[in-house]
Amino acid sequence: MSTHNHSNHDNTEASWGKRLVGSMVINLIIPVVQIYGGIIAGSMALISDALHNLSDFISLIINYAALVIGKRSPTHKHTFGFKRVEIFATLISVALLYGAAFYIAFEAWHRFREPQPIAGQFVIWVALFGFTGNIISALMLHAGSKENLNMKSAFLHMLTDAFTSLGVVALGIVWLFRPWYWLDPLFSWIIVAMILYSGWGLLKDSILILMNATPHGIDLQEIQKELEAIDGIKEIHDLHVWNPAAESIALAVHVTVPDQMLGKVDELAQEVRSILSQKFKIDHPTLQFESSTCNGGQLLCAIAENSHKHHHHD
Repeated sequence: MSTHNHSNHDNTEASWGKRLVGSMVINLIIPVVQIYGGIIAGSMALISDALHNLSDFISLIINYAALVIGKRSPTHKHTFGFKRVEIFATLISVALLYGAAFYIAFEAWHRFREPQPIAGQFVIWVALFGFTGNIISALMLHAGSKENLNMKSAFLHMLTDAFTSLGVVALGIVWLFRPWYWLDPLFSWIIVAMILYSGWGLLKDSILILMNATPHGIDLQEIQKELEAIDGIKEIHDLHVWNPAAESIALAVHVTVPDQMLGKVDELAQEVRSILSQKFKIDHPTLQFESSTCNGGQLLCAIAENSHKHHHHD
């Protein structure tokens, strides 16, 4: 029975992989056509919509790479595995998108000061093409979005993209009847703002993970209170909690206990691990038990100070 479940899980992962690849192809074709169409029609809004689509293409590539690379086991050189590759890829792609977004915002300013005529009908067709592609992508990813967070974010991306493409269609229709070409840079700025906003969230999360910051929603004082309430633990100190990868939480801590047999400490360690796992979702704890307190029993210890002390002793 268990083998059947496992193969079933693999099949769904494989089909997500295929759907992601299909979606990636669509999301590469759309921006290429839209950029070409935007240049010919003279519409900056189409080009910024293309950039929005391109951001989806990049995020899909990262999601797909995360599916493939994340499966690789840890090695002697990379003991935490390869999940962090996703974080670096995200940082690079956001940097590229930001560069393109600022360029579009700058170009749109020129268009705002000197509006140029735009081929409304052409804009409508190209934007409708984008809209259709995004809807197809969204439908392809919808099944996976119920089970997998990566797929869910990709699915929601597609939907917002479909709506921005619809917005450009509406602009094209307006231009058939009215020469309000200043709407073009205005809409471009709205899309640029959307790109900057979504990119900022990704940037912040990625940098926090690279800085080994305490994961969101984890309270160190609360962990201290929970662990020091366990019978047989005097105190804990030198506590570190961080994300080795986006969905994993690691912890390292020194635990002071009365001098006793090692077998007893093992039982205690088991209790600590289950509390950390159930209450704080910490799946990678490293516990150091000791019978006398080092580091003056501080909850947080500076690494530099310790190395300085060691040099001093040498």
